[in-house]
Amino acid sequence: MNQILHVFQEKFAPKLLAISENRFLVAVRNGVAVTMPLTIIGSLFLILANLPFSGWNDFIGDFGLQLGAVSNFTFGILGLVACIGIAYYLALSYEIDTIGSIVLAVCAFLLLQARDDWGIDVDSLGATGLFTGIVTAILTVLIHRFFLKHRLVIRMPAGVPPAVAKSFATLIPGAVIITGAWVIRILLAFNVNHFVQLLFSPLAVGLNTLPGMLLYTFLILLLWCLGIHGSNVMGSIGDPIFLALLAANTEAYTAGEPLPNIFAGGFYIMFLCYGGTGSTMGLIINMLFSKKKAYRSLGKMALPSAIFCINEPIIFGFPIVMNPIMMIPFILTPLVLCTGTYLLSVTNIIGRIMFNPPWTTPPIINTYLATGGNLPAVIWSVVSLGISVAIYYPFFKISERLLQEESTENTQSAAE
Repeated sequence: MNQILHVFQEKFAPKLLAISENRFLVAVRNGVAVTMPLTIIGSLFLILANLPFSGWNDFIGDFGLQLGAVSNFTFGILGLVACIGIAYYLALSYEIDTIGSIVLAVCAFLLLQARDDWGIDVDSLGATGLFTGIVTAILTVLIHRFFLKHRLVIRMPAGVPPAVAKSFATLIPGAVIITGAWVIRILLAFNVNHFVQLLFSPLAVGLNTLPGMLLYTFLILLLWCLGIHGSNVMGSIGDPIFLALLAANTEAYTAGEPLPNIFAGGFYIMFLCYGGTGSTMGLIINMLFSKKKAYRSLGKMALPSAIFCINEPIIFGFPIVMNPIMMIPFILTPLVLCTGTYLLSVTNIIGRIMFNPPWTTPPIINTYLATGGNLPAVIWSVVSLGISVAIYYPFFKISERLLQEESTENTQSAAE
């Protein structure tokens, strides 16, 4: 086990870390994160409009439609907001005019969403245009930077206010960017959304399968075992995909259609992270009943934050990091839960995710909210917590025994 850890740490971890620190992936990760408040707020309004209580819909009547309207103005602009966020963070990383890059990216993005009658296709401003927004933001900033770097801009005299000077500096690159978008969508009638979705479809399809999700989860957990924030590393790749899958589920739900995706945004947190990454709530429960006072104390200290899916005290305090014994249940537990949840979802025994509560929502409660009050999913969450306790138990007992042996050796050494 130590040899496997060493090989991964020396050969693969640095490459994955370098990928996660790539300028473009960081901009995508941070830019997509800008959409998180919208998905949470939109989900909360949808939850209020569709509380799983008998007679609720009759009670609120048409007011439910008014509550649900918020989702149209949150989920409905995810692609546009992601474009804004990515353009901002990428321009910031290049230290160029951020507001100028954002304005150009938004205009180009909207042009690319033109209908055949040249009006804006508002249906494409949401998840449908998400990947187009990513590509548009990146290309816009790169073109903007090229013109600024090579001084292919209109330069104003020194006495001109900075805001005015920046506006004129944006004129030439802006003309090129907007004209390019106009030629592509209007003159050539090229549907960029369809083309970009086709390019991203292999990745989207891969992460929406059980093998793809298991691999994604395994890499996150293994990186955490090495002390690297695995969620940040892999999130740059997975977050846009899962966000689009969640938006598709929410859209299907509001249309009264079956939810198409199992691994929608929130699946990892709701079903695989009881108490935080690695589903360490099972370990904490074992610690609370430990014979060793040190473990009981650590368990009591870690429990309050674990209830809100924050488990750094366990990962670095137990520790999980670089611990060949505890890394086994840390990795195994979410993989077992992922497989079980998938099988129950694909057979429609439990409901699928349609809303996105805040990631700090306590376990079981978040499942209840995310699935629209699906009781079988809630029962499975309770069972999953029990599974995590069972998987962690034998490995925790080994750690407990080793701590006892170490304590005995220290006592004997002191006596000598």
